[in-house]
Amino acid sequence: MIRKILFTLLLITLNQAFSQEINAKVNVVYAQISSNVDKRVFQNLQTSLQNFINKRKWTADNFETNEKIECSFLLNIQSVVESNVYKATLTIQAARPVFNTSYVSPLINFIDNDVVFRYVEFQPIEFNETRISGTEPLAANLAATIAYYVNIILGLDYDSFSPKGGDPYFQKANLIVNAAPEGRNISGWKAFDGSRNRYWLSENLQNSKYALVHDALYTYYRKGMDQMIANENDARSQLIVALGHLSKVHAETSNLMIIPFFFQGKADEIIRTFKKSSVQEKNQVAELCSKMDITNASRYNSELK
Repeated sequence: MIRKILFTLLLITLNQAFSQEINAKVNVVYAQISSNVDKRVFQNLQTSLQNFINKRKWTADNFETNEKIECSFLLNIQSVVESNVYKATLTIQAARPVFNTSYVSPLINFIDNDVVFRYVEFQPIEFNETRISGTEPLAANLAATIAYYVNIILGLDYDSFSPKGGDPYFQKANLIVNAAPEGRNISGWKAFDGSRNRYWLSENLQNSKYALVHDALYTYYRKGMDQMIANENDARSQLIVALGHLSKVHAETSNLMIIPFFFQGKADEIIRTFKKSSVQEKNQVAELCSKMDITNASRYNSELK
């Protein structure tokens, strides 16, 4: 497997046992829930989710311990909809190591605001790829949402190591979208549920019209960040190529979800990386990024120009 070969070049550790692909830290926060709800339910949910993510085999590839993808899931319980049914937000973060450094570069830093699910204490978290909606939609919704984002993380990680290497996992995420649970209070899986949801992220990553996004991911991480120690000037040039790919997609189709999705958590890294570059490069990067990452436009213009 291409990803495994490349990763082994980054981090060589001999004689380690093969294991699952994900090393996730899961936190379930319930500060907004009234005191008449037994908080042990959420503590048990946290343990169940962590076991579900970390102990499940998500790919056909073998990962050594040092190859596991580091990520975190923060489930913030906001309200009780009805007995055993909760509304929450889910914050997903993941990063991948940069060659020859101790630095990790962000892959995903996203908040999903549309998570409603049923959970009964000690209820197992179950996910069946052939029956994603399960027997009870609200119970299945949480597992489907987590599985969806695990596959997005895998796809982004594989894309960053080999050209379009993440395609199989983006396809799996899309299958989850197409077969997602349906029911009262469940949202985030349909085009009409909003412009920044699971449907649109999957659509953007699967649509051949936006294929340059995948070229940008590979170029940014493998040709850019991973080469920063070997040849800093060439690496920065490749980062500009990657940003140019994204800019072309953005110019051809505005308001895509994938563009702001890419930039979430990226501003600090981009600004720091180009601090020492030429005035011409700084101006070029500031112009590119300020148009795509509107939230941080003032930072690019003030700190790079």
